[in-house]
Amino acid sequence: MARKFLYLIATLVVLVIGALLIYRIWGTELIRIAMVPRENFTPIQPLPANAYDDAKMWIARPDIPNNPALWTPAGVGPGASGQKAAIFFIHPTSYITTFGDAHWNARLEDREVDATARRFVMNQASAFNGAGAIWAPRYRQANYGAFLTDQPAGDQALAGAYRDVRQAFAAFLKANPAGPLILAGHSQGSRHLLRLLREEVAGRPVEDRLAAVYAVGWPVSVEADLPALGLPACARQDQAHCIVSWQSYADPADPSALIETFERGTGYAGRPRKGTHMLCTNPITGAFNGAAPAKANKGTLDAREEGKPPRLIAGIVPARCDTSGVLNIGEPVDMGPFTLPGNNYHVYDYSLFWANVRDDVRKRLAAFTHK
Repeated sequence: MARKFLYLIATLVVLVIGALLIYRIWGTELIRIAMVPRENFTPIQPLPANAYDDAKMWIARPDIPNNPALWTPAGVGPGASGQKAAIFFIHPTSYITTFGDAHWNARLEDREVDATARRFVMNQASAFNGAGAIWAPRYRQANYGAFLTDQPAGDQALAGAYRDVRQAFAAFLKANPAGPLILAGHSQGSRHLLRLLREEVAGRPVEDRLAAVYAVGWPVSVEADLPALGLPACARQDQAHCIVSWQSYADPADPSALIETFERGTGYAGRPRKGTHMLCTNPITGAFNGAAPAKANKGTLDAREEGKPPRLIAGIVPARCDTSGVLNIGEPVDMGPFTLPGNNYHVYDYSLFWANVRDDVRKRLAAFTHK
């Protein structure tokens, strides 16, 4: 009996090792097979012209109850006094489906997708609530699978999502006709944010109102993108009117999939991104490139305890921009189950440095209003 038990354990160990090996070699391909929608693409219809006048079209804005962007972890007080900004935040992809009846674009009535988006706003956009009022629109985001395919449907789904974001941004500007602005996003949200900068902000009067832009979790080329976006990279923390971006990886990091996608495209300035530098802002120092020890990290959001609010833990995650342009956080840290292949901590880009981001945005806003 004992021998049979040992054989069973040995078999299970072999199966687990085999599964891990398969995932390591074909992980990205398996994800692609599972998550790219199989339906034919059908364009989503435009929203009514006044859709974003309705508070129900926003996850966060100053006049709605149960605003997730107002959350702060225990021990964190309100923001400093002084002039406040209006903050436009575009949440990342919360429409992630496997097989089944996946659509190319999320439905606004999908409660599960909306609930996940609210959690993203709580954990990410909340870092900005010390600097002003946050506006975070609901939009018919592209399915996660749109990023995993070279089918035209992927780009078409993203274009449809962007139209919603552009419409929400127009409503945001209408409601905030004066004063400093901060634009922020993550992942798909940052992709839409960069296009918004290029098409609706750069070279227009609204550009002069930008205190800072946080395009986190989406690669930005210093040479091929920034010249067309109207703002430079943030070189130091007391600099305003500039762009911040980073992508987080732990050791041993394998950012090959990110770099391949980055180098395959053409930048907003019309130049190929291949051979250019990816913007890496160190979120601890607020500087372009460079390194900072874990002790300088003012607080990482730990959300591992199910049913309990995230708590802030200081001094556990370092940050170093490496030569590939990604942000290295050293040894893997347990943030939960959503680390991606290659030790990619994409989901946790904001959570890893939540308190430093909060400090960073207030300093940039102070520099902007002082200037």
